[in-house]
Amino acid sequence: MKANERAKLKIQSLTLNETAEVEKGAEIIKRGGLVAFPTETVYGLGANALNAAAVASIYETKGRPSDNPLILHVSSVEMAAELVKINDMAIALMEKFWPGPLSVVLPVYEDKVPPRTRGGLDTAAVRMPDAAIALALIEKSGIPIAAPSANISGRPSPTDAETIRREIGKKIPLVIDGGETKFGVESTVVDLTGKNAVILRPGGVSKEMLEAALAAKVLLPQDQNIIKRSPGTRYRHYAPLLPLRLCKAGDTPKDNGNWAWIGTSHPSGNPKVKVLFQNTGEYAKELFRTLRKLEESGTEIIYAEIPDDKGIGSALKDRLIRAAGE
Repeated sequence: MKANERAKLKIQSLTLNETAEVEKGAEIIKRGGLVAFPTETVYGLGANALNAAAVASIYETKGRPSDNPLILHVSSVEMAAELVKINDMAIALMEKFWPGPLSVVLPVYEDKVPPRTRGGLDTAAVRMPDAAIALALIEKSGIPIAAPSANISGRPSPTDAETIRREIGKKIPLVIDGGETKFGVESTVVDLTGKNAVILRPGGVSKEMLEAALAAKVLLPQDQNIIKRSPGTRYRHYAPLLPLRLCKAGDTPKDNGNWAWIGTSHPSGNPKVKVLFQNTGEYAKELFRTLRKLEESGTEIIYAEIPDDKGIGSALKDRLIRAAGE
């Protein structure tokens, strides 16, 4: 399959230093330990997805609610097929978007994947990351890797290795540094258990892209219970330590108060700190890192511009809403 071929080519791009780090990480994973590693979206905190004790250590390290399922990361379509029941829609999307920022939710083989990994659900989300280090780590380990973002639960997701070292570095044996991530927001999660595909969490693969690949309408969830099949949708996520308010550029304070602004256009007031992005893609890529930096800026509140609800803007808007607790 084309997805597998693309993954193999990606792995071949590893440097000698990265290969050494991957080999070290694979041994830790096989022993039941935790490894933080880069994907194209954010950094993940990985463990053997088939080892309930190893997965439990992810939840403990992050302080993550136990009913919040994890995404299973694989290095081949065949590995995914051992975990979940793949259908025609899944094959079409895997061929088009894997490796890439797309997680598919399918009925799980309950005798293969521990309940702890899937949050007690009868479904599981699976994806093939588009990052050489991630793919090689899975391949070298020989097992699927369960991995949420490598941060304390509820905090902005890490998009560089140094953030992980500062926040949870003392709790885990290895952080593999792959530089800054490409997208900066987590994968799209799409449910494929019914007649129509349903987006549970927007990400790097947009609704329009999914519809083009399937030649069919892709829905948004109407039932809140179905949303629970996706990681990162039940609780407040991505929150900075400062209050975060979402607004249009013209709705910002008019005084010279102690506030910060992030967005792609200038605010109407005079913020103490102003972070302007060239476009929505850069806004999404830099969001989490910027929120963390602003915590140290001496400001009292962050005002964030609401992006257009198109393409990556849909994912960015979702993360901002959750970060603001709205």
